[in-house]
Amino acid sequence: MIVSMLQVIFEIPDVDAIKAKRRIVQSVKMKLQKRFHLSAAEVDLQDSLSFSQIGAVMASNSKRFGETVMRKAFEMIENESPVRIHDMAIHSEEF
Repeated sequence: MIVSMLQVIFEIPDVDAIKAKRRIVQSVKMKLQKRFHLSAAEVDLQDSLSFSQIGAVMASNSKRFGETVMRKAFEMIENESPVRIHDMAIHSEEF
């Protein structure tokens, strides 16, 4: 079994309330879950008003397939969300 992981740190510009940040983060997580069938969560920077770190994972039988899905998921975040990407990592582990 291969577990592929995506970690993204992004900035949410022009946010002045934690409620607005949560709405954007929730939207990104729901898109990852619905469109790519990933498990997704805000894993760090919850106390920051303008930054967030999201992690997403999937299990498959192919490292290449898992990492391709993660790249497509990252492209979706980059192109469809009102955020500025600061860091991104894709990693796969075999169990």
